[in-house]
Amino acid sequence: MHVIVVGCGRVGSELAARLSYEGHSTVIIDKNSSAFRRLSPTFNGKTITGLGFDRERLEAAEIDRADALAAVTSGDNSNILTARIAKETFEVPKVVARIYDPKRAEIYQRLGIATVATVTWTTEQAMRRLFEDYAQPDWIEPHGGYVLLERGLPLHMTGHRLTNLTEIPNALPILLTRGTSAKLFNNELVAQEGDVVHFMVERGSIQGLDKALFEIGKTQ
Repeated sequence: MHVIVVGCGRVGSELAARLSYEGHSTVIIDKNSSAFRRLSPTFNGKTITGLGFDRERLEAAEIDRADALAAVTSGDNSNILTARIAKETFEVPKVVARIYDPKRAEIYQRLGIATVATVTWTTEQAMRRLFEDYAQPDWIEPHGGYVLLERGLPLHMTGHRLTNLTEIPNALPILLTRGTSAKLFNNELVAQEGDVVHFMVERGSIQGLDKALFEIGKTQ
């Protein structure tokens, strides 16, 4: 996959290093060339100096073929503007933005831009939002038989009740996260765009969960 990271602070440099290490074509943009010194010596992607919302810089990063973009600078406005340009102008399939203001985060979550408030931001969360099949669990029970995973709901489930999720074999929906709030799962919940559900899953059934979510999304 071709991924663009905007912002080479602590989070951006760690994320770019992880993406590069895992074999993804990676470009990182920062307005200060000195920021690239934070990158791991093993980083083998491309660096571009400039503003992340500058279309010329984005085009130099080959955004026209990008599969994902993460805007993780220290400024909400820059991240929001970059994310919207990537999503609305260049139609990048996966876009995630680091947002400090939780109220703004909820608004942009509804627009289909995955957001994480800075107090809870981690590289692992960025990876999970950029790659739906990224199976790093949130928690593993001591004997290793069950894991806690979060999964974004298929877009086609928007407006439908979530009853079908309780019928997925070997997986139990526990919690629904919507914007900056969360609630315990129940059958009366109706899906909204950007919803994330946390499942307790038998370790050997993760692929089955993802396949079931895909099938449910197609039939809604």
